[in-house]
Amino acid sequence: MKKLTIATRGSKLALWQANHIKAGIEAQHAGKVSVELLVIKTMGDKILDVALAKVGGKGLFVKEIEEALLDGRADLAVHSMKDVPAELPSGLVLGVVPEREDPCDAFLSVHYNSLAGLPQGATLGTSSLRRQAQALALRPDLSVVTLRGNVDTRLRKLTEGQFDAIIMAAAGINRLGLSAPKQDRLGPPEFLPAVGQGALGIEYRAGDSDVIELLDFLNHQATRCCVDAERAFLLELEGGCQVPIAGYAQLSEDGERIELAGLVADEKGQEVIRMSRSGPVADAEALGRDLARQVLSKGGKAILDQVYGRV
Repeated sequence: MKKLTIATRGSKLALWQANHIKAGIEAQHAGKVSVELLVIKTMGDKILDVALAKVGGKGLFVKEIEEALLDGRADLAVHSMKDVPAELPSGLVLGVVPEREDPCDAFLSVHYNSLAGLPQGATLGTSSLRRQAQALALRPDLSVVTLRGNVDTRLRKLTEGQFDAIIMAAAGINRLGLSAPKQDRLGPPEFLPAVGQGALGIEYRAGDSDVIELLDFLNHQATRCCVDAERAFLLELEGGCQVPIAGYAQLSEDGERIELAGLVADEKGQEVIRMSRSGPVADAEALGRDLARQVLSKGGKAILDQVYGRV
């Protein structure tokens, strides 16, 4: 029997995702393939008392996992796509993108129904500068406080009364079957998600034909196309997942065209560059790059230079 090892983070959500892929592989190749998990602690898991944007660097949640792929301890890795930098290490490929979960953000509260319904000066928790910027653009009176930790920890802090509301990815809430007393969906066009949010990415060594053949059934072409456009947008901006960048692509009903919306904002949401473009599905990555260049030329470059301390 063929044995595969999946490298994964150890959070409840990461383990759910890895086990979800494990179950799919073992069901597809029943009696022929067994899958085990290799749990790895990443830098992003170790530093819990500092805002992600202040830790700096790209790949905070994937670098150690990628090292396990490169040195042969693991055959594949399952990532939340929004955590994967736009550029991969030499020798690795993001070969499979399964069907996407809900890409949107979720507003969660004990007492309040929506972002608009929060009282003046309410405390909002989030770990993301992208969410912070968009929330403050809509509600500049709010006090945004850094909220780190896994999904369970964040919900516990909310129910303990440390925050009036928090914002998290809807996909993580859905996958773990969790909820809050009051919930609202924050989605396009008013509130754009992170690049790749809601999608999983399966990474493995380039040229590993056995793994490629075993995993091909998991690939969801429509999701892949949209994520490729979003990641091309991020790559052209030279952005990471800890900066106020958002991108969301969706296919037309006939599946022939792709519409991509992109956003770059300053941390306080005072300056927001939001643009969109559409084009043929075959040009998904070119569309992403073109939109990024358009955003940069309309003020995005000045904002990102400020965020990265390049001015």
